Amino acid sequence: MDRSCTSCQQPTVGRNARATFCSTACHDAVGGATSREALLAGVATRALALPGMPNRIDRQIVGATLLVKLLLLGFGVVVVALLGGVIHPYPLGGLAADSRQLFEPWVRWDASNYLDVAVFGYRGNLIVFFPLYPWLVGALNVVVGDPTIAAFIVSGVASLFVGPILFRLVAADEGPAIALRSVWFFLIFPTAYFLHIGYAEALFMALALGSMLAARTDRWWWAGVLGALAALTRVNGVLLVPALAVEAVMQWWPERRGWRSRWLAIGMVPLGFLGYLALNQAVYGNPVAFLSIQAALWHRSLSPPWVGIGALFDPAVRAPLAWIAELAFVALALVGVIVSAFRFRPTWTVWMAGNLLLFTSTSVVLSVPRFSLLLFPLFVWFAVLARFRGLAVLITLLSLSALVLFAGRFALGTWAF
Repeated sequence: MDRSCTSCQQPTVGRNARATFCSTACHDAVGGATSREALLAGVATRALALPGMPNRIDRQIVGATLLVKLLLLGFGVVVVALLGGVIHPYPLGGLAADSRQLFEPWVRWDASNYLDVAVFGYRGNLIVFFPLYPWLVGALNVVVGDPTIAAFIVSGVASLFVGPILFRLVAADEGPAIALRSVWFFLIFPTAYFLHIGYAEALFMALALGSMLAARTDRWWWAGVLGALAALTRVNGVLLVPALAVEAVMQWWPERRGWRSRWLAIGMVPLGFLGYLALNQAVYGNPVAFLSIQAALWHRSLSPPWVGIGALFDPAVRAPLAWIAELAFVALALVGVIVSAFRFRPTWTVWMAGNLLLFTSTSVVLSVPRFSLLLFPLFVWFAVLARFRGLAVLITLLSLSALVLFAGRFALGTWAF
């Protein structure tokens, strides 16, 4: 629960936070803060008060995001130049849709499908890709005249918002130091390269985290609008409904009185998914056409989690080698849900558990390492563990090693989630 600073009696921010902070950043509410912690606290508190205003930490996070982006794009060029003639990519989805040296490593797999939708609209079996991201790419393509560059701009701009939003969301409960470390582990997560290429991950995370932050700071109509846009970007956006509902209960619970009409904004979130169903109806004459297409071409249909997870052990179904990573990230996500249930805000646990259930409730479990990017409480957990220097170094090294491995595989056209 919120407390008061022992020095100035200002309200502190955070629930069960080890380092809550006041609006003047004069002192730690649990114990004396160092000058750096106080500085972080002051900046974080002002950021929460004015979530749309950039500050020093925002600039640092944006700078780190740009640095990671440049390193990854350059890494892809180097990997293809050195190993492209040795390791042959798969002949279908892995083929690059853009032959230019900078883009060739990254315009593969679903990225090429998003470009097709952006340029030609929904045709064939592409309705399985939610529309907001390719629509934005298509609109920007009209201006820049290059769909690949348009895709990189949309993803690139969205990625610059994710870190600052994540920082604000985590700082509200865990304090600025843990929030900053959370952003670090997010930026170096093994599948973080999807934030910087022609995939919808960056856009979706900016919208979903933005919706949760808006609700956390009592800006519910913004939460509804951003949530609806998230649900028009990825099906996972629908999971904001239970997450925001729990957030509303948490805000109501301390006083247990009074219904707030602004909580009705939660009902805006499903409108994004309904828009996607309407698109299915308009293109195929069937509002759930995407389900049959997923089953026919991607061999994925709704099933209990144990069916899809069990298929990872079937040599006839599983992808070579990749199944080990799929299973490992399912286990990581499951442990993360348990940790979140005992340690973090219930809103986060509902979001994390819902996502884990969603991407394992399929006949073939696929792309779990990529989907795990959405499970931001994982990064907060890593940040909590990283208070111990040895664990901080270990998590960083493991994450960076996996990032290099997965990004290298993707750049070479082999399946990497």
